[in-house]
Amino acid sequence: MNTSTEPEQTRSNAFASGPPIRQLFRDVIADRLSSPRPPQAAMLFDAEPDPYWDDQSFLGDFYNEILHQDTCRPDTAAGLALLAALAVDDRIPARQRFQAVDLLFSAATVAERHLAETWPTAPQHTDPDSEAQARSAVQAHVPDLLARWSAECPAVRLALAGLAVVSPTDRTLPALTTRLRTFAPRHPQGTDIGDYVRFVLVLAAQDDSQTLAVTEKLTDAYWTGTARGVPTRARALHLLWQMLSKVGAALTQSHAKQ
Repeated sequence: MNTSTEPEQTRSNAFASGPPIRQLFRDVIADRLSSPRPPQAAMLFDAEPDPYWDDQSFLGDFYNEILHQDTCRPDTAAGLALLAALAVDDRIPARQRFQAVDLLFSAATVAERHLAETWPTAPQHTDPDSEAQARSAVQAHVPDLLARWSAECPAVRLALAGLAVVSPTDRTLPALTTRLRTFAPRHPQGTDIGDYVRFVLVLAAQDDSQTLAVTEKLTDAYWTGTARGVPTRARALHLLWQMLSKVGAALTQSHAKQ
């Protein structure tokens, strides 16, 4: 048997598939979403892989294709179905499941966060219709995502908690409160996770005066604040986004040390 071409064929096949995380995403989406798939799926199935992609650079390009530079476009809402499918599949590593939920959170809060950042000036490069469609799309996926709570690792549970208070229902908030209270004793106030958990519990109580007071207390102490004239919900979600990002950074650092 002539084996002289096998190494070259192996390299050719690897190039056609791209980095390992792209191959994994493609397998999961193929299993979970039937055609026609969202247009962003072309990066998995149709587009020729970038020869310079590694896992990290591919992920950056793929996520940016869905939520482009933290702004919503007309096809953003459709692309969120890809993130939801990745977030509920156990083949996807915890770090990428966290990233998928985190990006869903970002998509659902674009309008409020940008308002908080630019107040009193109106945000530039906004698309209110696309932002509203993205919020609705995230809300539609939340029940399936929260159904995985008991199977998820603590970091992904924290991301799900943030998503739950962004899209609250009469069923999810009481359940969330009970679940999060198990975190509090293990993570004291003044730690990143402890403050995040307690802030989510404040948001779950849906008391605007309490939310405002805690938002001001936390931003004065640790986080990038926003103008006091910004609506309370926008200020709170801007803060929660910062806190969730730090939780994600800690997960990434923990993964790198393994």
